[in-house]
Amino acid sequence: MKMLPTLVRSRSINRSHLRFRHFQPRAQPLLSFFETTIEEAQLSGTAVLRRGMTYINKRVPGVDQFLPLNEPTIGTAYSKDLYPQNADLPELFKPLTLRGTTFNNRIFVSPMCQYSSDNGHATDWHFVHIGGFATRGFGAICMEATSVTPEGRISPEDAVSFSYRRYMACHLARIVNFAHAHGAKIGVQLAHAGRKASTYAPWVRANAAGKSITPTDFADEDEGGWPDNVYSPSDIAFSDRYPKPKALTEEAMQAQLEAWAKATERCKEVGFDFIEIHAAHGYLLHEFVSPLSNVRTDKYGGSLENRIRFPLQVVEKVRAAWDKPLFVRISATDWAEGPEQDPATGEWRYWGIEQSKVLAGELKKLDVDLVDCSTGGNYVNQKIPLAPGYQVPFAEALKQAHADLTIGTVGLITEPKQAESYLRDGKADVVFLAREAIRNPHWPIYAAQQLGVAVKPANQYERGWSRVLTPRTPERAEVITRN
Repeated sequence: MKMLPTLVRSRSINRSHLRFRHFQPRAQPLLSFFETTIEEAQLSGTAVLRRGMTYINKRVPGVDQFLPLNEPTIGTAYSKDLYPQNADLPELFKPLTLRGTTFNNRIFVSPMCQYSSDNGHATDWHFVHIGGFATRGFGAICMEATSVTPEGRISPEDAVSFSYRRYMACHLARIVNFAHAHGAKIGVQLAHAGRKASTYAPWVRANAAGKSITPTDFADEDEGGWPDNVYSPSDIAFSDRYPKPKALTEEAMQAQLEAWAKATERCKEVGFDFIEIHAAHGYLLHEFVSPLSNVRTDKYGGSLENRIRFPLQVVEKVRAAWDKPLFVRISATDWAEGPEQDPATGEWRYWGIEQSKVLAGELKKLDVDLVDCSTGGNYVNQKIPLAPGYQVPFAEALKQAHADLTIGTVGLITEPKQAESYLRDGKADVVFLAREAIRNPHWPIYAAQQLGVAVKPANQYERGWSRVLTPRTPERAEVITRN
């Protein structure tokens, strides 16, 4: 029998904690209990022999700890042969393939700033926050806005670009590897906060009811901020509570482009599955495209072509270094008053959907795989008509203008049937959830239950989803979802 040497070679034993010479004499008597040799491949988990059969709690291969293997991966719709109700899958649970990467479903987690980084580094909070989503069946998870330069952080506690390999190896890679071990696709949002940098975390500058409790919204040097080192296309502050930015010189913009390229290289080393470029919510790239924040008179200001020039250069730089799926998040409107374009002069008054359609077309030419359509964030007096799906019409407009471009939609999407209707009606191709994912981190499996489809939960959570995992005829599944 060769079981004992095989066991020692197995990855299920951590060599750093094993002293083979001490282990062998104690284990040798146990060999008499085994009548069958178990090959190394079988020892990928806990093996139990019963009536000549081997039953194995399989482990995820290639990881240094025991993690049960989920087959199929979490969030995947089961075969219709096993579950008849899956004969006609809802759009939410149809796989999506972009540039050779297949996402199990079309329910994506939006990037959400956590204001919890330690000197720019991810912490255990991020591991738990992202790891929780990775075990609950989302088609993709996008990590929060991560600045390509230190001064581009939104707050002193925001994530900064991967400047140090120690940061990459000890912090991000741990999160990415855990997500991959559970079959999740994980990406990161690269960003620069522009004139909205050096601000307090939300719970520092305002109380739980949203009332400001600080004299300004930005952190001074003695609070870890950098208000004298904030940059934008023009020297226009977001509001009187924000620092006045310095206008970027063309030389500084070239340095910015190199920073984006270096950050992209770090993404490759960490093993992310996709990158999202943040060009929304009033941050640097949004500031360039909007006439409200860009009054430059050089080749980067004035006309629509000029205002989108630098953001497109950023996209081009990232795309050149990145061969996996590339997303771009945009704000499709500034939510300012009046028409987007002056009817008398033809001048663009603020950033809106018509210009966004042009930008989306240019992004498509640069091989962007998905446009994540959000709104707002660049105009302090914006008036947003909040309602379920209030941003979906903007995504729909982009989809109508560019039918062959994958479009994501966001904004008060809370109910599975609501989300399914947007995809079924061709208004978007994927839905991004943020606050709703926080409120209900099991949302993909909950959606499966509501839509009458059988989807794989994590092995450890199956007992909570017996209703999802009961085979039914399509007709019976429809009755269940109505009741």
